[in-house]
Amino acid sequence: MKFTLFLAAASLALAAPGTKLTPRDTSPVVPRSARRAKYSSHPNQRLVSLSDARTKNDQYSGNWAGAVQIGSGYNKVQGTITVPEVSGADGAAASAWVGIDGDTCQTAILQTGISFYADGSFDAWYEWIPDYAYSFSNFDVSVGDQIRMTVDASSKTKGVATLENLTTNQKVTHSFTNTPSTLCETNAEWIVEAFQEGGSQVDLADFGTVTFTNAVVSGTKGTSGPSGAQIIDISPDQGQTVQAVGSITSNSVTVKYVGN
Repeated sequence: MKFTLFLAAASLALAAPGTKLTPRDTSPVVPRSARRAKYSSHPNQRLVSLSDARTKNDQYSGNWAGAVQIGSGYNKVQGTITVPEVSGADGAAASAWVGIDGDTCQTAILQTGISFYADGSFDAWYEWIPDYAYSFSNFDVSVGDQIRMTVDASSKTKGVATLENLTTNQKVTHSFTNTPSTLCETNAEWIVEAFQEGGSQVDLADFGTVTFTNAVVSGTKGTSGPSGAQIIDISPDQGQTVQAVGSITSNSVTVKYVGN
């Protein structure tokens, strides 16, 4: 999620032994190879010049909505969502994910999540930017499923991404060992994103409301929730309109689609 430049892909991530993973261009979750040939999250595109106009602890972003904790030593982030039913124009989409870095640290993100499309399809994925995202195999996703997302960095260059479908009792994990960047461990986030696909940002689908429950971040200073986090709202056109807004409680982050 760079401000202006799309990050170049680094070497492809390797699957952990026993884990069946494929690049997004051959996703078994949603077999539409042409669309997922170059799928990627981008760092938070903060619209800094607009932040002073906000009346609460919100910042505008061109692509993120949700909450970001800013500090140091963050190495594990977790949250659980209910998969939403979405609508929108052809090609409209969004993704919900948890991650480490990508806001004040723009050079790396360790993340995992679920993408949802206006045609009713879904994709479960993991990513360590600047590499592209990759799909998990054999992980079914349906509207209403409870999905727990976890990223856990054992060091600034190694980590694990895990998705658990608490409704179907499925679990998938990917271990990152040959990573394309070094984490700063200064950001922990719970985000709904208008991601990049084929080099362009997707139109944001109407996802209703997505809430990350049991939202937790752990690190060298202990464990906490999203209280005090920076709230992020999506504004794709320099603040002329707002498409999605974030809010927080002591243990949850909610993102609401508010349209164009």
